[in-house]
Amino acid sequence: MPILDLQGVSKSHGEGPQRTQVLKDITLSIKEGEFVAIVGFSGTGKTTLMNLIAGLTEADGGSIAVRGKPITGPGPDRGLVFQSYSLMPWLTVRGNVALAVDSVSAGKSKAERAALVDHYVGMVGLSHALDRRPSELSGGMRQRVAVARTLAMDPEILLLDEPLSALDALTRAKLQDEIESIWEKNRKTVVLITNDVDEAILLADRIIPLKPDAGATRSGATLGPAFPVDLPRPRDRTTVNSNPAFKALRAEVTHYLMGISGAKTPGTERVTTLPLLNPRLPGAPGRKPPKAWLEAASQGTDSQRYVEFSQVRKTYPTPKGPLCVVDGFDLKMRKGEFISLIGHSGCGKSTVLSMAAGLTEISGGGIILDGREVDSAGPDRAVVFQAPSLFPWLSAKDNVLLGVDRVFPHAAKGERKDVVEYYLDRVGLGDSMDRKAADLSNGMRQRVGIARAFALSPKLLLLDEPFGMLDSLTRWDLQDVLMEVWQRTQVTAICVTHDVDEAILLGDRVVMMTNGPNARIGNIMEVDLPRPRTRRALLEHPRTYEYRAELLSFLEEYEHGAKGKSDSKAKAA
Repeated sequence: MPILDLQGVSKSHGEGPQRTQVLKDITLSIKEGEFVAIVGFSGTGKTTLMNLIAGLTEADGGSIAVRGKPITGPGPDRGLVFQSYSLMPWLTVRGNVALAVDSVSAGKSKAERAALVDHYVGMVGLSHALDRRPSELSGGMRQRVAVARTLAMDPEILLLDEPLSALDALTRAKLQDEIESIWEKNRKTVVLITNDVDEAILLADRIIPLKPDAGATRSGATLGPAFPVDLPRPRDRTTVNSNPAFKALRAEVTHYLMGISGAKTPGTERVTTLPLLNPRLPGAPGRKPPKAWLEAASQGTDSQRYVEFSQVRKTYPTPKGPLCVVDGFDLKMRKGEFISLIGHSGCGKSTVLSMAAGLTEISGGGIILDGREVDSAGPDRAVVFQAPSLFPWLSAKDNVLLGVDRVFPHAAKGERKDVVEYYLDRVGLGDSMDRKAADLSNGMRQRVGIARAFALSPKLLLLDEPFGMLDSLTRWDLQDVLMEVWQRTQVTAICVTHDVDEAILLGDRVVMMTNGPNARIGNIMEVDLPRPRTRRALLEHPRTYEYRAELLSFLEEYEHGAKGKSDSKAKAA
């Protein structure tokens, strides 16, 4: 008998004409001790499915049973960890976990309960933080407390609803390792909701996609075919990268998900002609560079030194003295080059980007763009942030038009309108450009941000983890959108990312930063892959996994603050 059994489960939301079928005919049996990952797109009903299993909501049809007994509501046999941790802010780590221990072990002595608290806190590596409150913890540490509290309930089935999606890549990797370690020790049944294919492969015994409703009838999402994960444990992300079975499974699952995404191809909504306009930038965009730079530049071509970071430093004052975040960032970029900037959280990637944008003052060294030193913000540099800054009451078109009106004031109104519509078409918003920003999804808002940046015809495009707040599957779509538009414009670009595959997909070179403080370039990797690039093409290219191995090895070397051999490989051209 399976420990968890779903038969023909359906669920709808709303009433009358507004009623929407979310899930339809979900049938799934899970064996005791099995680790199952359910992957899918945002909005397909993954969390609804998890809430049904947890007993937090009732199904419209079908049945859900644990060990043959129908679920009638929440129970101690199922422990749920949410995407957003909800801790008691006035209690310490010890106090938050003790709430769970006390509720299920009320008959034990005080000393026994205290020992249980120490045990579960130790399982998630927080013994050193027992007496800290949530406000004193990082996001990753708070999520560990949530996991420890759930484990302390000693559930038979552990339900993980995208528990790592809001965390940075390094913290996420560490928690993935801890989840697998906990599972290996306890062999609890685990159901993981995730949108990350690599995470699913690293952790699960089976991967099951949740297929979105592809028709206009809104008949609800269904489960797709199961993909068995036949890889030896423990699964180290660096080692498994060279495993042919891993590569084959990764390609199979990714191709399946891309096939059911229903994503629009950029630029298919209508045909718009882009006017041949040159931006009119107000005033001189920065000081002339120093004499020494001009003399050096005269010995080479400007296009090879279109952007130059020369021993750039950033220092912040602190009560304990100056803190050097970036120390000697040195890089030359060709005109039209795309650089991916990667490293662990806190290594200064965004600080470098912010200095290039003129939003953060440079403490030492200098940045030259097209023969002018950067000393302030300007329309010759366009920035796409992780969260797009749009005016919610304006339409997508009007949000882009604000910038276009500024950089093309000499153009006719119709020409400016054509520029806006051209780039909104290119990012797949040709049929949504008149919708207010407040009515758009996060992915659609980020498309507006990308369209706005390209529409300004900048000399330098700066992307600060532009897809970091999106689920993996939406990110794939927007990466292809970005590549399609960049291929047309060939604008010089720098993209800060923590995603290894994204860095390879986008960049001509990948610049790897050492850990902060005193961060600098640790290595630079040339990406010799043909363009135009798509994720599908990269999955099939024989060199992709060589590049992944180099990046993963670098990040692993610096995972614990290591420094040394990679520094000697640093180069600036």
